Amino acid sequence: MEGAAVRVLRGSALLRRNFPPCLASWKTPPRALRASHSEARLSIADNQLPCGPLQTVTEEELMIKNTVKRFAQEQVAPLVSAMDENSEMEKSVIQGLFQHGLMGINIDTKYGGTGASFFSCVLVVEELAKVDASVALLCDIQNTIINELMRNYGTEEQKATYLTKLATDTVGSFCLSEAGAGSDAFALKTRADRKGDYYVINGSKMWITSAKNAEVFLVMANVDPAAGYKGITCFIVDRDTEGFHVGKAENKLGIRASSTCPLTFENVKVPKANVLGQTGHAYKYIAGGLNSGRIGIAAQMLGLAQGCFDYTIPYLKERMQFGKRVFDFQGLQHQVAQVATQLEAARLLTYNAARLLEAGRPIMKEASMAKYYASEVAGLTTGKCIEWMGGVGYTRDYPVEKYFRDAKIGTIYEGTSNMQLNTIAKSINAEY
Repeated sequence: MEGAAVRVLRGSALLRRNFPPCLASWKTPPRALRASHSEARLSIADNQLPCGPLQTVTEEELMIKNTVKRFAQEQVAPLVSAMDENSEMEKSVIQGLFQHGLMGINIDTKYGGTGASFFSCVLVVEELAKVDASVALLCDIQNTIINELMRNYGTEEQKATYLTKLATDTVGSFCLSEAGAGSDAFALKTRADRKGDYYVINGSKMWITSAKNAEVFLVMANVDPAAGYKGITCFIVDRDTEGFHVGKAENKLGIRASSTCPLTFENVKVPKANVLGQTGHAYKYIAGGLNSGRIGIAAQMLGLAQGCFDYTIPYLKERMQFGKRVFDFQGLQHQVAQVATQLEAARLLTYNAARLLEAGRPIMKEASMAKYYASEVAGLTTGKCIEWMGGVGYTRDYPVEKYFRDAKIGTIYEGTSNMQLNTIAKSINAEY
């Protein structure tokens, strides 16, 4: 039971103003409130899921969570401001993720992975996002989409080759979106034509996360456009493949340290052996991969919102106005209570979806609910935190405005909020 946790374990100055001492600089991690803490329980059911509240975790999951918390505070927090300013992920952070086993959490130990649960991935992403959403995203995409797809659909040869790399030193990237295929993902135009033992890929992709740092790309292309979405196939493409080009990273509002780039494919030859899963079945893999990925994004948004909340509350308890603490004004207390309730609801939705996935239960509706609600709550929470902190919250000397900028993407990527509502409504229609 200790194996995964043991593997993980191996693995600006203050403004010169009269502000409360709690108002720390970027380099000082926020204080976490008791409500955001998980507790370990030894009572385990036959399926290895903890018996008890949704926030109950196994000893192994708690060890991983605590290890990630230390890593985020000690190795990520001091670099967050510079990474955001420079739109660049520090190599030491990426190396640290690998060294702590955080890029192969759900990969079997025989491939060099941590061999932990999917729920551990959620806990890791949440803890990282409390400090930096960009680092959390890098870890999230790797674990909840790339590794999951490779584990579920890869041949033994593909797993031996790529899972080993993904667990130890190689960043992966998921390549679906195109200029004309955003929410309408199956409208993609990138083609893959069969030429003997090879496929030749031509086309382009947009908004591809982690592309600047990735060495392995899971590319969706259509081998039979006449068949529509049933021609979509997933290909494993190495970065150094001739004809494959990664474009200039986008200059974004938020998650700036996470690279988002366009890709072009000009007669890119990919061997038949690099088809992931069955030809023409990738539309199924996309749906499944996005379901697990949406739980990861929910965890990212949850962590981001909680991190911003944890940073702000101590300020409200120490900032004095009209002879008393700002926190003591009832109007503000009601707002804080509402946000805290929304955070707890988002956490329960996210944890529930993750546990359902581990239990092999349907998660399409629950994943969409978690992603939709956590994204909305992140935007509301970070906006309120800026208001509560006033002018200080609006400056870039402190991280609250960055949390606000980072939160906006949650309602857009891996399915917009409106697309999540569509999915939820379709599920309800089918249930009744």
